[in-house]
Amino acid sequence: MAFLDRLDKNISKLEKRVEKEESKIAHLEEKYSSKKITKAKFNIEKRKINDRIKALKSRIHVLRGITVKEKAHIEEKAEEKKKKQEKKEKKKKKKKKKED
Repeated sequence: MAFLDRLDKNISKLEKRVEKEESKIAHLEEKYSSKKITKAKFNIEKRKINDRIKALKSRIHVLRGITVKEKAHIEEKAEEKKKKQEKKEKKKKKKKKKED
C-alpha cells in the first residue's frame, strides 16, 4: 500500500502545480489587458505555460493508470491467496475423513 500512497501523493503534487501554472496564465492575461505586455509576448508565454500544463497532465494520466493497474494486481494476488487457502482447507478435510 505504500507504493499506492506515494503515487497518490505525487498525483496531488502535480495537480497543485497545474493549478499554479493556470494561475500564471490568468496573471499574464491581466498584464496583457492592462497593456503592460504586448500580444506577441503574451502568446509566447502562454504557449510555454500551456506546454508545461500539458506535460504535467500527461504525467498525472500515466500515474493514474499505474494506480489502477497496481490495484488490480493487488486484488489478483488476494484472490490467489484465498484460493490457495481454500485448497489447503479441502485437503485437511479429506485427510481428516481418511483418518476417521
